[in-house]
Amino acid sequence: MYYLLLSLLVIDGLLLAAVVLMQAGQGGGLASLGGSAPEKVLGGRQATTLLTQMTWVLGGGLMVLSLLLSIVSSNRAAGVSEVQQQLRQQQAPVPTAPLGPTTPPAEGGAPPAPVTP
Repeated sequence: MYYLLLSLLVIDGLLLAAVVLMQAGQGGGLASLGGSAPEKVLGGRQATTLLTQMTWVLGGGLMVLSLLLSIVSSNRAAGVSEVQQQLRQQQAPVPTAPLGPTTPPAEGGAPPAPVTP
């Protein structure tokens, strides 16, 4: 199921890129942002073409497939991997040297010097 959704997502993305590249541009692109009228910047109302409809359909399909793929992959990753199993089976290392002084300080005297490894 995961690989089927993944392959459909890749095919949908490639088709969407091809459809977007086949569409005609608005004209100036970023160069038209200088001092033109708002209608030119935002683009006028155009007739809905087959390429525009395909863009909407493929874009919606891309979103739906991405959502489904994330749900399937989260359910798939719920298991424990082999590396996690090996890490859980290993025991924690036991410290060999004490961290502090092992004898209590003598009464009235100076505390013993710390032990350095």
